[in-house]
Order: sequence, then C-alpha cells, then structure tokens
Amino acid sequence: MTKVLFVVGSLRNGSFNHQLAEKAEKALEGKAEIAYLDWSQIPAFSEDAEVPTPASVQAARDAVEAADAIWFFSPVYNYAIPGSLKNVIDWLSRALDLSNPKGPSILENKFTTVSAAANGGQEQMFAHFADLLPFVRTQMVGDFTAVAINPEAWATGELVVTDDKLVAITAQAEALINAIKQI
Repeated sequence: MTKVLFVVGSLRNGSFNHQLAEKAEKALEGKAEIAYLDWSQIPAFSEDAEVPTPASVQAARDAVEAADAIWFFSPVYNYAIPGSLKNVIDWLSRALDLSNPKGPSILENKFTTVSAAANGGQEQMFAHFADLLPFVRTQMVGDFTAVAINPEAWATGELVVTDDKLVAITAQAEALINAIKQI
C-alpha cells in the first residue's frame, strides 16, 4: 500500500495543523498508510553534529525512506516556514554520502505537498515552500491548501474546517496518490 508521511510543523499538543493533518488522514483512508514523523528530538543543524548521525535524525531519515510521499502541515511564523520545521528539512536534505555534498539525500525525488492552518501569511509561506522543496530535489504535487483558523478555536482548541476546504484537502490527497501511482 502507498505510504504517506505526515510532517506536522507544530509540536504543540492539539495543534491546529495536527488537527488539519487528521482531516487529510481521513481523505486518504483506504488509499494510503499514514505515519506521523516524530521530529521532537532533532537537534539544531550543525555540520559538527553530522557524524555520527544523531539517532533522532536517522529515525527521521528511516521514516522518509519508508514513505512514498511527504505531506507537510505547517503553521505560519512571521510569514514563513517555522524555523524548527525548516531545521528538519535542512537535516533531511543533506547528502547521504558526506564526501559528495551534491549527492542524493533521503528527500531525493520524494513527492511532497503542503497544507497550512493559520490566519494570514499562508501565501508567503507557501512561496517559501515552493522555492525550497524543488531546491532540495523533491517533486511538489497538487495545489497547497490554506485553512483559516476559526475565531472560536482559540477558546475551544478545535479547528473547524469548512466543506470547501475539505474538498481542497481531498483533491490534494488524490493528486498525491495519482502522482505516486504514475511511477
């Protein structure tokens, strides 16, 4: 079965982007096996820390290797990708053979897509992803989906995703599955 790795860019318990990922998981039900990347222990990137590979980084690489595609769910921090999530991508984009810095990484040719639950700045952040993901040699798939956080969510902790956004998430899921099937 097709395997999709979800990378949620917020580690907060009950994060709105994790709730959005759960909606996407439902859209992929019966079509793909879903795993969530635990990146909570990945250190700040430093070339000094690459050898030996930190266990948390190796576990992340193993999860990426097992996946056919990666779906990022990202909050917006100052109109950009959160630094902590960018750090994960930096680690994963490093060449597997450090003697050849331009050699393949674990991200090489992985299908990727992005969704965001936020109130503003999604388009700017999506532009960052649109520059970054091809640069780290992934294959972007489908349209990115932006979901506004409903005002009451700040009090209730519950993200409400409108029907039109659920349709967009479903279309994004289908585009990802279709891209994988074509290889």
